[in-house]
Amino acid sequence: MFSQSSLFLFILLAIGFIAKNQSLLIAVGALLLIKLLGLEAKLLPAIGSKGINWGVTIITIAVLVPIATGEIGFKQLIDALKSSYAWIALGAGIAVALIAKNGLTLLAEDPHITTALVLGTILAVTLFNGVAVGPLIGAGIAYLAMQIVKIFS
Repeated sequence: MFSQSSLFLFILLAIGFIAKNQSLLIAVGALLLIKLLGLEAKLLPAIGSKGINWGVTIITIAVLVPIATGEIGFKQLIDALKSSYAWIALGAGIAVALIAKNGLTLLAEDPHITTALVLGTILAVTLFNGVAVGPLIGAGIAYLAMQIVKIFS
């Protein structure tokens, strides 16, 4: 049980506790529990290969809840589209989805980049009171920056 990966997870658990980052605490706690129960060979490959898609699905469900509850309907949509800010938000939503798509590609092709993304997220949360939005959009931004660097190299 006590390996380099476990030590790394315990350090992340401590950082999550210090930063009061509930998502990090739950994630690391779940991984440590899986390791403690000896289920890592069965569960971690599935979580590693499909976890991002599961997370995107859960986020999508959460975003669609106001539509399901009736808080947002066609009237609100039409009213919102009369606002210039709504059009900015629409464009931002499109841009972030396209950027995140490339992040998915980057994580699949270069998984070690996840380490740097997680470290960057932890630093931002602990030092700058940032919000952990996940590695997918971070990877997308990294991919975009890498493409810009390639153009000028």
